[in-house]
Amino acid sequence: MQMPHPLTRDLVLIGGGHTHALVLRKWAMAPLAGARVTVINPAATAPYSGMLPGHIAGHYAREDLDIDLVRLARAAGARIILDRAVGLDAVQQRITLGSGRILDYDLASLDIGITAEMPAIPGFADHALGAKPLDTYAARWRAFLVKVQAGQANPQVAVIGAGVAGVELAMAMSHALAQAGATPQVHLVEAAAGLTGTAPATRARLSRALRDHHVTLHFGASVARIAAGGVQLADGRQIEADLIVGAAGAFAHRWLRDTDLPLTEDGFVIVDPDLRVRGHEKVFAAGDCAHMAHAPRPKAGVFAVRAAPVLHDNLRAVLSGQTTRAFHPQRDYLKLISLGDRSAVAEKFGIAFSGRWLWRWKDRIDQSFMDKFRILPAMPAPARPAVQALGAAEAAGHDQPLCGGCGSKLGADALHRVLSRLPAPQRADVLSLPGDDAAVLATGGARQVMTTDHLRAFTQDPALMARITAIHALGDIWSMGATPQAATATVILPPMSPTLQARTMAEVMQAASDVFRAAGADIVGGHSTTGAELTLGFTVTGLCEGVAITHAGARPGDRLILTRPIGSGTILAAEMQMRAEGRDVAALLARMAQPQGDAAKVLRGAHAMTDVTGFGLAGHLMALCRASDLAAEIRLGDIPLHHGAEALAAAGLRSTAWPANLAAAPVTGAIGARGVLLHDPQTAGGLLAAVAPDQASALLAQVRALGHEAAIIGTMVQGAPGIRCV
Repeated sequence: MQMPHPLTRDLVLIGGGHTHALVLRKWAMAPLAGARVTVINPAATAPYSGMLPGHIAGHYAREDLDIDLVRLARAAGARIILDRAVGLDAVQQRITLGSGRILDYDLASLDIGITAEMPAIPGFADHALGAKPLDTYAARWRAFLVKVQAGQANPQVAVIGAGVAGVELAMAMSHALAQAGATPQVHLVEAAAGLTGTAPATRARLSRALRDHHVTLHFGASVARIAAGGVQLADGRQIEADLIVGAAGAFAHRWLRDTDLPLTEDGFVIVDPDLRVRGHEKVFAAGDCAHMAHAPRPKAGVFAVRAAPVLHDNLRAVLSGQTTRAFHPQRDYLKLISLGDRSAVAEKFGIAFSGRWLWRWKDRIDQSFMDKFRILPAMPAPARPAVQALGAAEAAGHDQPLCGGCGSKLGADALHRVLSRLPAPQRADVLSLPGDDAAVLATGGARQVMTTDHLRAFTQDPALMARITAIHALGDIWSMGATPQAATATVILPPMSPTLQARTMAEVMQAASDVFRAAGADIVGGHSTTGAELTLGFTVTGLCEGVAITHAGARPGDRLILTRPIGSGTILAAEMQMRAEGRDVAALLARMAQPQGDAAKVLRGAHAMTDVTGFGLAGHLMALCRASDLAAEIRLGDIPLHHGAEALAAAGLRSTAWPANLAAAPVTGAIGARGVLLHDPQTAGGLLAAVAPDQASALLAQVRALGHEAAIIGTMVQGAPGIRCV
């Protein structure tokens, strides 16, 4: 087997701004061999600011604005870390994240945007919000609009700052409130004597549009403080408002002041013509967070977009030992300013014109920009040789990548046939029953359980992969009612330089250690090697205070409690094909990274229990049925699903393990996408417990109170082992 090209350099893109998004798209077209690309962003999506006024006005849905960074990272072969940078040491070449995680880099680039929060105004942090970050403002606006429609808030809005952003948002909010049936009372507050940031001809047109939208203008008005319910001006006037938005200028993120980067007086990162941070050869910066000392420009998205090709080429140049080139921004640019309704004003070279056709033109420009991220380079299908051995095509199955996690595991039937041929245990201290989740060993006067689990990577982030793999491996210990004791690790890394090997191993072991120590166990050793791809595994032991909970022991009438939604295999398969929504992937990974030891403690009185993993919910429930010699009745509508899984299953998305799971555990009456998901392989899936019917509701309430999306999904009944939907 040919090994992939070894990784030798870490490129870290801090922030998912427009420049970095375009760099990633360009990278997807032609990746640089040997470079490992990492994207750090707090959310799975990055909103496009050009369409924000249209969204606020109600012309665009929220998702229309979003660049899906998860899909984009997959296309570029990059790993994405959903976290926020809070520190950067340019000397040590180290980035600190909000979670406390630390990343080393060989080359870094900043594109973290700006904030419109105004901490200098008393009361702003408690009673107002900035127009940026965009996603926070958009969410608060939607919630406010709902309250106005429900009569729980007055349609009174104050916007601080009468630049282009403030003007656009004031008219957009007035338009949306009017469309919602309210009588808008929108105030635009500006310390200067008039509108700012535009030419006289443009200001005249904007002033007329503001009057048409019944926006009240307050010029020469300094804000003294903000309180609940309004804005107090320096001259003593009060402006009543239930929503207060700051749009007066651009402010740099405050954490930059704690770095050793060169900054302007107002905190922006100073860059040289090639966009490299002045005095730091290994750090670049672009977008609104950067100050181009050679060619100062206002904070506008057009410059971020135009800088992207230069930044892309210069990052590649530094990583490959080539020469960088300078970025020369244009002196003037076309301003297209939305007017709330579907019309706009355009300005260039001080000349202004307006009309509805301009809004349509702006919409085409914005949609064209977003199409760059909606339509990404397709993942090539695996090539098949022209001549193959008999049966090779059938064994290969679908022309889709082999799934990661439990989606790559062997089918239950094949595994059962192999295990059934092994001789029975010859030692008296091996107490295991065939097919149980973990081996049960008699050790002195105690009962010890032992299990092992290994996963093929489904995410490029080794720390997240290690955390989920550790939780996945602990599932067998928790499901048998044991307390985790010790673990050994097996780490297979793809080819890397010694430096990247050390970095990656440190990330893997730290993340895994955090999980095991929180569960009361310790990592006591392990084994590492190089392979074609990242694969992680853990062998874990645990101690039982009493008799281990096994698959056997379920009783007729027992209620079935499932502690976690299903559908992870389908979402992960879709993500590999770039067909899953980034938000859904992020939510899934966050749920998979949540330990379940607390839920296992609540369920320790279960008559039988297992964790739902590679064989799917149906396969693991069938194991309980066979061991307990009972049937199970389940209610499809009561089974919790990971968001997005049902739609993907309905669209025909399947994990590569799905056909084998279906064959091994058919379910009578299973129909539709929910029926399909019964056979979906789960990674770090939920616990499935058969509990006494008179205790089920109380136990469910306790598990849900711990933050688990648990449900009672069915009942164990008399009958031949099997599963049917009722």
